[in-house]
Amino acid sequence: MASNCVIATKNFYRHQAELKMDSLERESSFSLPNSTPSSTLLLALSLPSITNYSNLIAPVSPRISHLKITKMATNITWHAGLTREERNKYNGQQGLTLWLTGLSASGKSTIAIALEQHLLHNGVTSYRLDGDNIRFGLNKDLGFTEADRNENIRRIGEVAKLFADNSTVTITSFISPYIADRASSRKIHEDAGIPFIEVHVDVPLDVAEARDPKGLYKKAREGIIKDFTGVSASAPYEAPVNPEIKIENDKVTVEEAVQIIVNYLTEKGLVTLKPSA
Repeated sequence: MASNCVIATKNFYRHQAELKMDSLERESSFSLPNSTPSSTLLLALSLPSITNYSNLIAPVSPRISHLKITKMATNITWHAGLTREERNKYNGQQGLTLWLTGLSASGKSTIAIALEQHLLHNGVTSYRLDGDNIRFGLNKDLGFTEADRNENIRRIGEVAKLFADNSTVTITSFISPYIADRASSRKIHEDAGIPFIEVHVDVPLDVAEARDPKGLYKKAREGIIKDFTGVSASAPYEAPVNPEIKIENDKVTVEEAVQIIVNYLTEKGLVTLKPSA
């Protein structure tokens, strides 16, 4: 159904008389004449910064017979795309990813929630990615096989990078059990010049199992859940070797854990807290 909308000055001038219009620099309305093929809409845009009009091709329905064009503001500059430096300047902060990893029930999500709130209350734009907003949406097509776990983390890494590229302190809270997968997420950030901070939320297995707020460890021990990280031989948890931050979460409070992370960020000059009055 869709056809090509070719934006080129030469075609505009060729059809200028038929379209009964002299310029697109002001608000204009026009109807296509009957002689104009229904599959083609020919326009010219007065954008001096665009030099290669032949590359500007977009689909348009042949049913379109009328187009209204509004004059653009003259106090803006067209860009091929904002740079990260420009975004950071306009947003007043730089983006980064905090990658919280640890066993189920280690306290990752609890820390991530408190950290997000603390940063937001102190003027730092942040966003938390965890199973509640990833597994039920973007990754709802994935299961818990090794291949699906790998793909789950790959997608999360890419999404986190996009948020961080837009000057957001992105907090991910996933078991992410494999060293190789976490390394891949780190690499895509580092290749893009975006800080990636691995945070190991560490507790002994017996502590995590004693907490077990969702009853998952119990089900895994009973064989109801297969391939459960840290319990099943087929699903080991590969602890970080050299994380930027390690939190022994059986020895600190949530508030203390948050402060450990915030202290690291401020000492490294990665965030500046701006407490509200």
